[in-house]
Amino acid sequence: MLIVTAAIGAAAAGVVTAPGVAGATPPAIPSAATARSELADLQVATEGSMSGYSRDQFPHWIAQSGTCDTRETVLKRDGSGVTTGSDCSPTAGSWYSPYDGVTIAESSGVDIDHVVPLAEAWRSGAASWTTARRQQFANDLTNSQLIAVSASSNRSKGDQDPSTWLPPVSAYRCTYARMWVGSKHAWGLSLQSSEKSALTTLLNGC
Repeated sequence: MLIVTAAIGAAAAGVVTAPGVAGATPPAIPSAATARSELADLQVATEGSMSGYSRDQFPHWIAQSGTCDTRETVLKRDGSGVTTGSDCSPTAGSWYSPYDGVTIAESSGVDIDHVVPLAEAWRSGAASWTTARRQQFANDLTNSQLIAVSASSNRSKGDQDPSTWLPPVSAYRCTYARMWVGSKHAWGLSLQSSEKSALTTLLNGC
């Protein structure tokens, strides 16, 4: 709670560097050994085009339970001391972003990252999916596909794969690689050779 108080006093955005704080933990993150095995199973292919892509092809933040949508569910799962109003929107809490090591004191400063970005999924096989399957992917609470992080880190990442973007916190990169592989394996998505090379290096260092 001292961290949150400091954050509010330090910046209107409610963000403060806070190394060492426990971060969000999405479900079903494979072990390094399992991720290496899953990586070997993934098809290597040239990325598809962005033709026809839009975020609307992946309906997201659908209702999950009662009035709670996917974003609100992840905010509650990944936050600390989260309380919500009758509409399920957070009224208090804090969120530690493991990508860049900051704690956010206001939910408006938190993005829900699709670990495998929607555009990356499109280029890796999702273009041929039905809209219903893309909706399931975009709202996947079962695999290691959604995580609450700082808006700045999520927007820095954009739709890049691990060959061109990794979390600034180097200690989290092994976990990130495991989540990435776990999600791509669960959804049967392909990967390009540079992406596989980067993931192989990361996982071998875990």
